[in-house]
Amino acid sequence: MAFRDGPFDNLKAPLAWASAGVVIIAMIAAVALLLVNGRDTDSGEYGAARAGADAVAAPVGGVFAAPVRWVGHASDYVRGYFFAVSENRRLRAQLAELEPWRDQAIALKNVNARYEAMLGLRVEPPVEMVTARSVSESRGPFVNARLIDVGRGSGVRIGNPVINEHGLVGRVVGATGGVSRVLLITDVSSRVPILVDRTDARAMLSGDGSGNPRLEYVRGEDALREGDRILTSGDGGGIPRGLPVGVAARGIDGTWRVKLFTDRGPIDYVRVLLFQDFAQLADPDALNAPPLAAFQTAPPPDAATAARIADDEARRRARDEEEVRRVAEAESQRRRDAAAAQAAPETPAATEVAE
Repeated sequence: MAFRDGPFDNLKAPLAWASAGVVIIAMIAAVALLLVNGRDTDSGEYGAARAGADAVAAPVGGVFAAPVRWVGHASDYVRGYFFAVSENRRLRAQLAELEPWRDQAIALKNVNARYEAMLGLRVEPPVEMVTARSVSESRGPFVNARLIDVGRGSGVRIGNPVINEHGLVGRVVGATGGVSRVLLITDVSSRVPILVDRTDARAMLSGDGSGNPRLEYVRGEDALREGDRILTSGDGGGIPRGLPVGVAARGIDGTWRVKLFTDRGPIDYVRVLLFQDFAQLADPDALNAPPLAAFQTAPPPDAATAARIADDEARRRARDEEEVRRVAEAESQRRRDAAAAQAAPETPAATEVAE
């Protein structure tokens, strides 16, 4: 049924006239607003009219602006829906491009954390250190060793201890100009003198190829308990005292073993202690200095003090010479008396006794 054939056919003319009237009124209001906008709105002639127009236009503008906003949001939604495939492809390409950077950032973060932990490690007494990186690993039933990227060119020598941020790793057993071989403390030929932190008892840490070296030659009653902290003892002068090694534990065979601190992380970044013996920790000149060496730094005496010192020295020398002279005269007199006694003739009484 058409609009003109329905019950609203009689309303067609009034609605048309009403619409025309609304349009005319809106045009008149728009012209008035334009005229008002071109003048001073603060003047008394147009200020009230403009204020009233603003009060009426603001809600009306908000009502008419709402559909425009809705249409804009809808167009954005439709545009996003139809372009989702291309946007998804672009984001996937961007993600694939950023993934290597993310992996590099994570790796650098881990390396920086390791370096910070290693740089915070201190040894008492202080020993010079060289940072290195493990470049090769050799494992087997009889060999546990690593190659590190520092050598004699960095001051590394055979016998230097090697540590990481957790504790003792091993010792240098070979060195070239830029590479060194480190024998781990788990190797069968490794022997490290240790002490028990709780009781100060001494023992020997012997590697047997497993991850938990044995404790041998433990002396003392109640010298070891489960969980006792094991440190290097420094006996023999090959390794500084106090380097952390691990904690004591009972093995399944009943022997005492050590759970190494170095098992807490990979052995990739290490520090080499440039340590040969304890003699390098002290200044030989300071050790060999005479007890009164500090007196040599006293200021020179003045003239009066120098004169008194010279006078006392002359008197002491004169007394010494007089004493020597007196001793010499007494010795000469004794010799003369002895010679005179030997040269004296025998008395008659002595002759009669002899007959």
